[in-house]
Amino acid sequence: MIREAVVTIGGRRSRYLEAGSGWPVVLLHAFPLNADMWRPQLERVPDGWRYVAPDLGGFGPGAGARDEPVTMADLAADVGALLDVLAIDQAVIGGLSMGGYVTLALFRAARGRFSGIILADTRPQADTEEGRAGRRTMLDVVREGGPAAVIDQMLPKLLGDTSRRERPAVEAEVRRMATANPASGIAGAIHAMMGRPDSTDLLAKMSCPALVLVGEEDTLTPPADAEAMQRLLPRSRLVILPHAGHLSNLETPDAFASALADFTSSFM
Repeated sequence: MIREAVVTIGGRRSRYLEAGSGWPVVLLHAFPLNADMWRPQLERVPDGWRYVAPDLGGFGPGAGARDEPVTMADLAADVGALLDVLAIDQAVIGGLSMGGYVTLALFRAARGRFSGIILADTRPQADTEEGRAGRRTMLDVVREGGPAAVIDQMLPKLLGDTSRRERPAVEAEVRRMATANPASGIAGAIHAMMGRPDSTDLLAKMSCPALVLVGEEDTLTPPADAEAMQRLLPRSRLVILPHAGHLSNLETPDAFASALADFTSSFM
């Protein structure tokens, strides 16, 4: 059963979802979605594990407005504060896409909190100049058209060919999640992604077990990028998920959940 709760972090309402009981696994969501994207995995928690999926700062239904600009370190600090509230000293921590960026920022600030790390459909590098220009354009989109305009522009890149052809329900769910977020949270996250530092240097310092996941059809952070990242992680495994794009956990939920369970079973 998935449980939903709200706490106050930094004076702001913060929602999180959780399921299961045991050693914690913290899952951080992609842009421009929210914690609901992890419901397929929360419905498939292995015995002995507790999955926790928070809304990142400024995201989720009912989230309070957040002042711009926001940094990736700010978003990571919110996750650390939630772990303090939940009395979680150490966990397997990971995320998908932007959630991976927040994971890397949290590792930079508090590596002792990690018993394992999950990096899904993400990359350690900072934005290129071209990438930052795209973020600035996206800021204009969210200010002029709100969350609906952002997801209209992003959807063709977020989902793989197979999902766009065969899984219309996934597209509808992604659109629902994106439009449930306040425009201020989306704008803040764009600023955070645009200004994030390069984290490639951190990979060699990750002595804990690491899982790298990527959709076979991901064009934003393709398998070649995941393979290059995995080679820099000392204790890691790579799983390429067939018929999945950038939102691999939503597009192939069973395969993603199975890969998580296989990874965490190595801790038992």
